[in-house]
Amino acid sequence: MVKLSEAEWKVMNLLWEKAPQTMMQLTSHFKDTTGWTKHTVMTFLKRMEEKDAVYYEEGGRAKLYYPKVDRKEAVLQETEEFLEKVFDGRMGLMLNTMVEQQALSREEIAELHEILRRAEEKSKEGGEAL
Repeated sequence: MVKLSEAEWKVMNLLWEKAPQTMMQLTSHFKDTTGWTKHTVMTFLKRMEEKDAVYYEEGGRAKLYYPKVDRKEAVLQETEEFLEKVFDGRMGLMLNTMVEQQALSREEIAELHEILRRAEEKSKEGGEAL
């Protein structure tokens, strides 16, 4: 799987939302919020191509960039690495920390209840944990 930097996540999120993008479209999008120049974006894209995270097709006057990595797979990998690094792989420890720090809103708690309810149903159906 591909290891993305924080800046590369920004580029990937845009490509996942709205692909293809030219280098100039990416630069225009990020210029105000990050200050990235054309050369900065070019460097990120080259690095991401080498990592096999993006690819391009020739599109007339400019290359058209697409994500090569599936969003769900990248998110899952990043989540697992974070959980392992910070909480020794223990989801319960992470959630307990968030509860103790009062970091969860009522809406997030309701969302977690729903997620756990669905997980329990799937576990009953298939006899395995998610």
